[in-house]
Amino acid sequence: MDFSIRETKETNSKIPEDGNVNSRFKFPLFKQHKKWFQMAIYSILVLTGQSSATLLGRLYFEKGGKSKYMAALVQSAGFPILIPLLLITSSKNKPTRPENFALPALYICFGTFLAFDCMLYAIGLMHLPVSTYSLLCASQLGFNALFSCILNSQKLTSFIVNSVFLLTVSTILLIFQPGPPGANTGTSGKFALGFICTLTGAALYAFLLSLEQLAYGKVLKGKTVNEILNVIFYESLVTSCLLLVGLFGSGEWRVLKDEMEGFELGGKVYVMVLVFGAFSWQVFGVGMVSLILKVSCLFGNVISTLNVGVVPVLGVVVFKDSMSGLKVVALVLAVWGFLSFVYQQYVDEVKSRAENVNSPPRN
Repeated sequence: MDFSIRETKETNSKIPEDGNVNSRFKFPLFKQHKKWFQMAIYSILVLTGQSSATLLGRLYFEKGGKSKYMAALVQSAGFPILIPLLLITSSKNKPTRPENFALPALYICFGTFLAFDCMLYAIGLMHLPVSTYSLLCASQLGFNALFSCILNSQKLTSFIVNSVFLLTVSTILLIFQPGPPGANTGTSGKFALGFICTLTGAALYAFLLSLEQLAYGKVLKGKTVNEILNVIFYESLVTSCLLLVGLFGSGEWRVLKDEMEGFELGGKVYVMVLVFGAFSWQVFGVGMVSLILKVSCLFGNVISTLNVGVVPVLGVVVFKDSMSGLKVVALVLAVWGFLSFVYQQYVDEVKSRAENVNSPPRN
């Protein structure tokens, strides 16, 4: 009798006051799934945004586009589409304190940095096949691992070192790939310029991501959706203003009308390529900055590098890019380097879970 009374009391003590037995167990499970659900959504935004933006950017040059500043401007000019989201989320999140002058300074600094990087990527995409361009962008993961080690105290394990090594070899192989049939000295020079600009752009963007994680990690404590959108909006605003100055200062704006009229797919398609390209880059930006602030810049780069197995294949199908033997080997090494890094992330996750399970409960 005593046992049944005790058992009944213990059982009743586990029932929440609202009478919903499942609520006690569902909330932790839901919270855990919510984190992975958000990571999955942000990853999808990065993959779809980056792949579509890269293909549209190459299509712009392939069908008659010639303006470097316009191609760079497209990468940041889509920020007005974030205004409705900013208005919606601002009512649900506390605004940043106006006395925090660090944020405007960071927006201006990183926005200026990003404008230069957008130009490098635009020049690279202008002179390189999209498959080569995408493979070179994969080197960003290796650069980011090194910068994260220096700036964000990321440990360089054997798997990460192996990943950096494979991505470096993959990049070196692309230097020795044969040029297109009938290539002359001018074409080779343009290829070299595109190669250098893309590789430099990948290194600088990796450096920028590590700096953003370090700086915004100290300034933005809540890392809410509204704060993430503000980062993208104001950085893109600064970048777009600088590139607009370059567009008008260089005189390239004078040929935009003729460029649209001479576009092989028609003027309407010309506008659609630029508009959807701008939209795709903003989708990529939202996903990437979210992964940086919610997880880490290294994880964001890992997801971005997934496109190394998608964009080159699409480039061969859509733009008839040549896929030489060296390029195939470079692709395999890049994917191998990516998988090596992913395995290290898996090992770290398993180790973290084991430490959490074995850690003594807090009083």
